[in-house]
Amino acid sequence: MMQRTHRLTSPELVGKPVKVGPPEAEVELLTTEEMAVDEYGLVHGGFTFGLADYAAMLAVNEPTVVLGKAEVKFLKPVKVGEKLRARAKIGEDLGRKKLVNAEVLNEAGEKVFEGTFHCYVLEKHVLE
Repeated sequence: MMQRTHRLTSPELVGKPVKVGPPEAEVELLTTEEMAVDEYGLVHGGFTFGLADYAAMLAVNEPTVVLGKAEVKFLKPVKVGEKLRARAKIGEDLGRKKLVNAEVLNEAGEKVFEGTFHCYVLEKHVLE
């Protein structure tokens, strides 16, 4: 399916779409040195969250979709150089509100993040 939302998202910072919905999406991200928070190479959780959020937006794939709330768990640390894959799927479709379940796996197939994203499809762009 063609990507209808978040089309200017940086693949280097938030990931590259592999599958676009609805009702499912997948996005991959290769973590880099710029994402590290310390000398151990620990990746800032915001990049993992951003990857999952992007996958959730692509699962809905409406031009005016926005995130209203997220309930998430960080399960394992992510290290620079790891390739992550986020998978998201609409769990409940309540019309303009969609509850999207997302998870992020590292290249070993271990779940590093999971969450539910409350996505809203607005009548017009949030900045209009």
